[in-house]
Formats: sequence, structure tokens, C-alpha cells
Amino acid sequence: MPTSKNRFHPAIPHLVSEGASNSAVASGGTVLRFLTALAIGFCLFGRPIQAADVTLADALKVIRSKQLVDLTHSFSPATPVWGGFGQATMSAACDPKTHRPFTIEHDGFRTTFYSMVGQYGTHVDPPAHFRTDGRTMDQIPLEEMILPLVVFDVTPSLARDPNHALTIDDIRAWEKAHGPVPAGAFAALRTDMSKDWESDPVRFKRSPFPAWSLAAIRFLFEERRITAVGHESLDTDTTDAMESETWILKQNHFQIEAMANLDKVPPSGAVIIVTWPKVENGFGFPARAFAILP
Repeated sequence: MPTSKNRFHPAIPHLVSEGASNSAVASGGTVLRFLTALAIGFCLFGRPIQAADVTLADALKVIRSKQLVDLTHSFSPATPVWGGFGQATMSAACDPKTHRPFTIEHDGFRTTFYSMVGQYGTHVDPPAHFRTDGRTMDQIPLEEMILPLVVFDVTPSLARDPNHALTIDDIRAWEKAHGPVPAGAFAALRTDMSKDWESDPVRFKRSPFPAWSLAAIRFLFEERRITAVGHESLDTDTTDAMESETWILKQNHFQIEAMANLDKVPPSGAVIIVTWPKVENGFGFPARAFAILP
């Protein structure tokens, strides 16, 4: 099981420093610098390496040698969604003049017309979802889409407390085993709810359910200076008060909801890549997230 020793090489600055602002990475945190840190931190080279020695080709070679884990659900008209939104509909796109569906036989191509709420499937909630002056989807920088990944697993607590909310004590116990949560990290909450996504959607949409506590959320962002959070449920909180989700978004952070396969990712040492369509002034949309394992 990975420990703090799996983190990036100490000679390479982290993507986000302890002094970084809540919503931005430290200066100089470019993709090349991050991939360089990956290449060195994953320790696949047979000699001591300096940052200047590593090229993007080297970093790509390292990444391609690693296992990737998809953290995203497929979605369809039957996908679980909050009852206030309703199910998506998907149909063949039609010629606006003739209203005839495009087909490969007649037109050489086919395409789909999608009608759905932005918060559908595995999706991003940008701050603008809850905050009138919050960052929209297109305003979240690329640097915040490539982050160290930490996973808090509350499944051992669910037998005695099926609706357990992650606590500060849970985080401190995690850190005792794996080292401090790195600044700039993406913190994900494993509850195994995602296993019910297709097999038992009624159970998946149960309420209450295991989630975050507001105290844990504030501790992670204010004390550990993380960048974003994600979870398997469609909401952040164990109650309908939405205190944690409201706090996250109104502090101008983003979150990813309805994540998958967190049981296949180690507690620390992995990297998450998460992105979404660049909708101008967008308030939310299906996202694609995956992990690069150490």
C-alpha cells in the first residue's frame, strides 16, 4: 500500500505550495513541471535525475507504463439523477430543414441530440453552480485539472454507521498512516456507493448516505490547502442542508460528483486527471476523470 514515500521527488517543487491561494496553483506550476515531477517521483529511471534531464517524452513514457483507472461512470437516459432534474433524453439528430434523422446510409454520418441537465452522470460542480460571481467551467485553469490524488476510505466505518460523515479525526488517522495530505491535492471520498450505480440505482439514490462533514471539508481546504474534492454520491452532505457543498462552491472551489472505481485507487501516491467541455459561462456538465497509479 503506498505511503508518503510515493509522493513526488523532494527535489522537484510540488504543483501547489503550502502558500498557494485557495483557488490557484503556485506560480510556475506548468504542465511540463508537473509531468517532470511525475517522471521523477515515480522513480522509473536507473540514475539520479535532475529536472532539466526530463523531457515531455520521458514523462509520457513513464505515464504510459503506469496503470490507469477510469473514475467516471458512463451515462444514459436511465442514469441516476437528482429527482428535481429528471432523466436525460437522447435521440438521433435531425436535419433542421427536413427533420429527417441523419444516418450513415443517407448522409455518411450519424450524431445524437442530447437533452439533459448539466449536473448529470459523473459531473463537475463549478463555483458558479451556487455562487453568482463564482468561477464558471471555462474559468477553471488547466493546472487545477492535474493534481495529486488522495482517497479517504470510510467503508470500514459503514457497518456501524451507514451514513458516516468523514471527520477531522478520520483525516488525522489517514495522515498517521500515509503522511500529510499534500497541498494542492484532489481529495476523494470512497464509500463504495458507486457499486450500486447500475446494479441497484434505487439504493444508490438513498438518503441519507455516507459523505463529508463540514468540519472535515473546512479542515482540508483551510489547513491542508487542497484544490478540489470528489465523491461517489450525487451530493456532498449526509443531510439535505447542503452545508459542505455550499461552503465548497461559495469559497470558489470545484467538486466532482458521482465518481467511480475509487476502490481501485490507493490512498496516496496517485495522480488525477479531470476535465470537462469548455462551456462558456457553464454551471456544470458531465466530466471525465481518471487516475494514474504510482
